[in-house]
Amino acid sequence: MKKILPFFSYAFHPIFIPLLGTFFYALLEEKYFTLPQYLILFLQIIIITFLLPIAFFYLLKTFGKIESVMLTDISQRKIPLLLQIMLFAVLIEKSITIDRFPSLYFFFVGGLLSTIFAFLLLYVKFKASIHMIGISSLTVFIIGLSIHNQVNTINTVTFFVLMNGLVASSRLVMKAHSNKELLVGFLCGTIPQSILLYFWL
Repeated sequence: MKKILPFFSYAFHPIFIPLLGTFFYALLEEKYFTLPQYLILFLQIIIITFLLPIAFFYLLKTFGKIESVMLTDISQRKIPLLLQIMLFAVLIEKSITIDRFPSLYFFFVGGLLSTIFAFLLLYVKFKASIHMIGISSLTVFIIGLSIHNQVNTINTVTFFVLMNGLVASSRLVMKAHSNKELLVGFLCGTIPQSILLYFWL
């Protein structure tokens, strides 16, 4: 089991969470968009939250600012988290606006707030689990979408609740985080998303 658990850290790496959130938005949201509109939406998400961070990761690695995609060292987390804050801010300001994609907009606002919390915690030498922030925020968002659109997603929600546990176990097995860091990451992910549900449910 210990050999299998690290897989979940890579499969549900935080870089995949915005794309997964957008996928479930497109799958569960009743608001209709044309195929070109969906393609543009996904293209924007892929470029801003996936390709650009990967490009910056290799740039930072080239200059010796970070060593691993898992960002195990506190000092190596500041620049990537700051970059994510800026990219999320650009995304919700220019692309995922409240008038066009209201529920998805609040998902990314929640992600922005969670990232800011994780960034600020670095200044008190605390490394909140970004993996737990990602998977827990996605889980709350899927629950919100199912309530908002009155869609039965009990199997999907059960799956992601299980994934929360497996990702947490994975981070412990890899000795990347303590129980406290995992719990704080979970809270940083769930609390902003849960509060923001009030504005779009």
